Amino acid sequence: MNNVFYIDQFLEYLKIEKRYSLNTITSYEIDLFQFNNYLINYYESVLFKEVNLIHVRSYMVALLELQLAKSSVARKISSIKSLYKFLKKEQVIQSSPVQLLDTPKIERRLPTFLKEDEMISLFDKIKFEDSFGGVRDKLLLGFLYQTGIRLSELIELQNQDLNNQEIKVLGKRNKERIIPISNTIVHLTQKYFILKEQLLFKSNSFFVTDQGNKLYEKFVYRKVNYYLSMVSSKQKKSPHVLRHTFATHMLNNGADLNAIKEILGHENLSATQVYTHNTFQKLKSIHKKSHPRG
Repeated sequence: MNNVFYIDQFLEYLKIEKRYSLNTITSYEIDLFQFNNYLINYYESVLFKEVNLIHVRSYMVALLELQLAKSSVARKISSIKSLYKFLKKEQVIQSSPVQLLDTPKIERRLPTFLKEDEMISLFDKIKFEDSFGGVRDKLLLGFLYQTGIRLSELIELQNQDLNNQEIKVLGKRNKERIIPISNTIVHLTQKYFILKEQLLFKSNSFFVTDQGNKLYEKFVYRKVNYYLSMVSSKQKKSPHVLRHTFATHMLNNGADLNAIKEILGHENLSATQVYTHNTFQKLKSIHKKSHPRG
């Protein structure tokens, strides 16, 4: 069996058994074919089951020499480790040649988030049009900020996913979770659906374009960037920034970390704990301003 065969088998495993998203599988595919091309070009085509630690270490050095970010190199090496874990599980190999390989140490950047007064300005001071598009835009921003929903989850929402003051979300690996929504969002949703029905849009997608078609990523990015530019000077203005903002503001106002983990759809608490650094920075700032010897 050649390397391409094993890559295909691994990608199928990620799709069927692990239920990874298409974007995640595509990232693995790119990483593994890059590694395979390296083996072809520099080692005259070494089979995966013949690869040793020296091969992978030299590949990692080659990536670093290309001045790739350490985070990118770490991800590519992680993809290779995942492949070999799969090959060992399938008994193609007896032991993984990359099990003891250390990946480049990377500093975890703190999530970018907006201040609470900036979000107040967004919803209370910005004048959204009363048209279908204006109501949809305000609701879209409200969903991102008040639920912490991912962009991919927002786009895939269906009309029937809303039930009173709850929204059903299909997250990573097709895991469902229920997120509570505020009265403000409920009332805005009712107004949005009335306008949507008046335009005779047939789509079952919860959020649609002005033409009644399902939303797409670039559309949402453009809308978020446009409105956040009105209230914030931060360079990064993306849907994910609103997810970070949701989690940070919840923690700042006393929400339980485990509850935030469940709402965000994180599998591990460690992924949620990154937001505690932001709240700690706020505590330091308050201490410095308030304490007589701060």
